[in-house]
Amino acid sequence: MKYEKNQYSEGFSYCSLIIGGAFAYWGITTIIEKSWIGLIWIGIALSIFSTQYYAIINRKKLRRIVLSEFIHKPNVTLEEIQDNTGISKKDIKAIILDLRASGDLQGSFSETTGEMQLVAIANQSNSMNLINQNNPVESPNEELIHPVFCKECGTKITEHQNAKYCPYCGSTL
Repeated sequence: MKYEKNQYSEGFSYCSLIIGGAFAYWGITTIIEKSWIGLIWIGIALSIFSTQYYAIINRKKLRRIVLSEFIHKPNVTLEEIQDNTGISKKDIKAIILDLRASGDLQGSFSETTGEMQLVAIANQSNSMNLINQNNPVESPNEELIHPVFCKECGTKITEHQNAKYCPYCGSTL
């Protein structure tokens, strides 16, 4: 699979589907009026639909690749995933947020090291398998400075003095 930068977050577009639908409509109405020009419009519509279908299939492949990185090394960081797969950080963050939203990945990122902790990955039967329990979560008794919000995912973070990463998406603070 050839990866192009930011194809997960920017590859699929509802607007493209609407434009493709407009071309299909123009093509069908032109063919009904017995003009061969409608075949060109239908060809353009099929081209747009096929690229959007490819984008959806590609998104599923990228999700599987990132999920397999967590299966092979549960306490992996965003930088390690980027080095291993060649996927951009922007796409990795989007994929992790999608995996967490769908319930396929659970856990949190360490605020000091950026590694994933207490990773649980859903299998086909939607039951969660706890992958890594050895990494201790930071103790909540540390002195809090002030709450901040992650610039990438918007999660409220009660920042510790040594917090460098978002516990939800793993972004650098």
